[in-house]
Amino acid sequence: MRSIYLCNKKNSVESVYADSFDKLPEVERRVYTSAEVIASPETFKDVEYVFSTWGMPSMSEEEIKNCFPSLKCVFYAAGSVQAFARPFLSCGVKVFSAWAANAVPVVEYTLAQIILSNKGFFAHSREMKKGNREAGKVMKNGYPGNYGENVGIIGVGMIGSQVAERLKAYKLNVLAFDPFLSDERARELGIKKATLDELFSTCRVVSNHMANNEQTKGMLDYKYFSKMLPYSTFINTGRGAQVVEADLVRVLEERPDVTAILDVTYPEPPAEGHAFYSLPNCFLTPHIAGSLMNETHRMAEYIIEEYKRFISGEPRRYEVSEKMLETMA
Repeated sequence: MRSIYLCNKKNSVESVYADSFDKLPEVERRVYTSAEVIASPETFKDVEYVFSTWGMPSMSEEEIKNCFPSLKCVFYAAGSVQAFARPFLSCGVKVFSAWAANAVPVVEYTLAQIILSNKGFFAHSREMKKGNREAGKVMKNGYPGNYGENVGIIGVGMIGSQVAERLKAYKLNVLAFDPFLSDERARELGIKKATLDELFSTCRVVSNHMANNEQTKGMLDYKYFSKMLPYSTFINTGRGAQVVEADLVRVLEERPDVTAILDVTYPEPPAEGHAFYSLPNCFLTPHIAGSLMNETHRMAEYIIEEYKRFISGEPRRYEVSEKMLETMA
């Protein structure tokens, strides 16, 4: 039973698995890149388990069959597997992801932004820094606070559902758009299914967590952003490509009362001179919602537990199927 680390970003493995190397003594400590594997396929004929994280290479079915004929599983200590999973799954290799672990900090980031947005934190802070105390007093009447207000969630997967669960403690009304959300699941979460039109026209905060695929690219455009309520906020921790950014810029220019909090853009970071940098009602963070520093160790812990469940024959929790890729981030 031979196991290796496979990653084109060797430092990622050193960082994510920093506290876990000793827990996987059976895994060869060296980190291999796809170029090294493809250059010497005979060396890897007996590899059964691959461990990786951010930087996991995308390989063709032919390359996988040629280099890893004995491979059973890929254990990925990170979130989205969209970039590499399908060829492995097509070759009969099981793929496991620590998406649940990576979801935790995104949920925490989103929850914090929603709570601050409903208090008008970003707009008030901007005006106070300009010394405009009177404008801040006027704006207080525009922000509802965190009781009984509508919050819109786009995408009710691992992250969106956890955000909805945590918002219950604040007595907020959660509306959600997700074509794959069943009525039963909506009842379990205590949320109301809604259209995108309803979300943007009735929710003071709208947060995007939709899966990234061809169908969702460019789905959020001017017809939705233009319907945002006064003093409302759009939060994006999903993917930048889902937003028609020129349309969002247009609304932010037309509506100084509207705020955008963008942890993701397309491309990342925005091109030099992009309006996002200069618009006072746009707040950018450099894709920090996901796991950072010590938080990445949680992902390794999840994937090690999943590996141990697999080799002991116990039920697994985080196996990825081709069907799941249709709706996963």
